[in-house]
Amino acid sequence: MTWTLDDIIAAVASPPGPGPRGIVRASGPSVQSLLQNSFDCESDSKWFEARRAARFGGWLDVAGLNTPLPADVWFWPDHRSYTGWPTMEIHTIGSPPVLDAIVQDLVRRGARVARPGEFTLRAFLAGKIDLVQAEAVLGVIDADDTDRLHLALNQLSGGISSRMRSLREELLMDLADLEAGLDFVDEDIEFVDRSAMSERLQHAANWLDQLQKHAASRGQTSGRRQVVLAGLPNAGKSTLFNALVDKDAAVVSSQAGTTRDWLVAPLKLDGISADLIDTAGVDAAANPISLQAQAAREECGRHADLILWCSACDAVPTESSHDELLFHEAAAVNRTTLRVWTKSDRVNARLTGSPSVSAKTGDGLDELLRRIHEMLVTSDGERSELLSSTLARCQSSLETASAALRIAQELSAKRAGEELVAFELRRGLDALGEIAGVIYTDDLLDRIFSRFCIGK
Repeated sequence: MTWTLDDIIAAVASPPGPGPRGIVRASGPSVQSLLQNSFDCESDSKWFEARRAARFGGWLDVAGLNTPLPADVWFWPDHRSYTGWPTMEIHTIGSPPVLDAIVQDLVRRGARVARPGEFTLRAFLAGKIDLVQAEAVLGVIDADDTDRLHLALNQLSGGISSRMRSLREELLMDLADLEAGLDFVDEDIEFVDRSAMSERLQHAANWLDQLQKHAASRGQTSGRRQVVLAGLPNAGKSTLFNALVDKDAAVVSSQAGTTRDWLVAPLKLDGISADLIDTAGVDAAANPISLQAQAAREECGRHADLILWCSACDAVPTESSHDELLFHEAAAVNRTTLRVWTKSDRVNARLTGSPSVSAKTGDGLDELLRRIHEMLVTSDGERSELLSSTLARCQSSLETASAALRIAQELSAKRAGEELVAFELRRGLDALGEIAGVIYTDDLLDRIFSRFCIGK
């Protein structure tokens, strides 16, 4: 796709459908000329000559409509707009036919309809935001819970972009000092403190390693958290599943091993989108059906954000010993594992240390949901600073940058030649540039911004 910056683009910027207010956005050089003769400002001032961002109220004449529209025009006359170009927004009646008529009238006057994501693309190309922040715009639009929204807003605010810029500036300074030293290899002059640089590279590589782990972590490919029920057969998983999702989705039987496949249902949590997954019990049987069920359970466990290990309160001693062993094995693989004592209505004493519930009476379910919410919020905050879409794009670049900086750190610590350290620094800088969008291709921009809706 060919992107042009010297024309005016226009599109409906408010959500689809009717509403009390709709917005049409236009941006480009001389954008004010589109409405210079059709917008009658209520004040005597010439709004199109404004020197700073301002709102103007008045009436708008639109071709094809029989009456002027009441409208407010927000006008940004210079590069201080979102796109970096003169921009205006028309706020008026939120009727889809009216908004479409306004867009067509602007096209008749010299604009063209914006492509998906083109307003944000212009902001990126103008240097108003970097590629990480541009992806956060889409993250804000697509957020399906408050947790994801906060993550997208944090990324949009530029916190991680600022850290990335600071890291690149430090590396560029180190690279400049190393390359300056190449001109004085025969003299006893040290342009850079190798010990200090080695320490900086170590910290930078550790941070990139952490981001890289986030990119490969379970659950990052999905916009919803995955909470998996696991445990021995007949531990009450399916009964608990039905109680937590508040419907009879799983088949419940007193016979062990009834669940042979996994079931998924939405789990209602405050501000978090999650799926509850019921899996087959951990079974030593060697028949093909059981082995297939176990493989499906293990696959769910690998990608789980949280495993709820169900231990029956009324289990016999031999089952309890086996359950204890398997629980610790699961917790060793996935640190976000929570033991849940099920069937608490069948024992007189209340177990402590882990939540105990009775799916039959409902006792303990509210407390369990609270613990699930708490653990998901904590694990997600520790796990990711970036949206899953950004992590997916950056995974290869993160691996390259981290590896290059670790090699540079080792070479620097061994007092290797400046040219070797400088080579690895350049490799790391190129990878960081790909993440921030300092280095990009047209295909990459097409792939990112084509996912936006028109008007954003």
